[in-house]
Amino acid sequence: GTDLKDEIVMVGGHFDSWHAGTGATDDGTGSAASMEAVRIIKTLGLKPRRTIRIGLWGGEEQGLLGSRGYVKDTYGERQADMMQMMMGGATGPLKTKPEYDKFSVYFNHDNGTGKVRGVYLQGNEEARGVLRQWLAAINDPTAQTLSLSNTGGTDHLAFDAIGLPGFQFIQDPIEYDSRTHHSNMDTYERVQADDMKQASTIMAIFLYNAA
Repeated sequence: GTDLKDEIVMVGGHFDSWHAGTGATDDGTGSAASMEAVRIIKTLGLKPRRTIRIGLWGGEEQGLLGSRGYVKDTYGERQADMMQMMMGGATGPLKTKPEYDKFSVYFNHDNGTGKVRGVYLQGNEEARGVLRQWLAAINDPTAQTLSLSNTGGTDHLAFDAIGLPGFQFIQDPIEYDSRTHHSNMDTYERVQADDMKQASTIMAIFLYNAA
């Protein structure tokens, strides 16, 4: 970043694999698209105001362990009583660290190789206006969906859990649930190159606008 370099914008996917295959779409595609989005910004010589950070998470398949550990160590956590700890969640008071107030947004890619069609707002209606502007500027009529819905099971939830804006992209399913997800078919040849290029480009635009 430049004048706001102490403020953080993040993108990421999980870098663990599903043991029966190679984790190509779950979530090699998300990790690769995140890396490519950052590469695009660097290659174009753009100078964002905020610092862009990439998260390639381990332990997502075991309960978001990488992203949850990072968020706890860097930004804060919700306090839990013994019963909440036994149930695997915490809904108590929020204890934050100084970096909490310098965090801007996290974007996650973890639904396979399919094209990006929009963003899950995670109930964050206040974000709709700015995200609508960014999607409109992309001028792709097939990638304009903003769903107020929550979507679960991946690393943006670690940020949402303590009140930090975290979003997951809406994607075409492309064999994800039917073939590659958690199976021995999750291998390199299932990745669609054109879809990956589209996703990386949109993610780079989102990152640069946020930063």
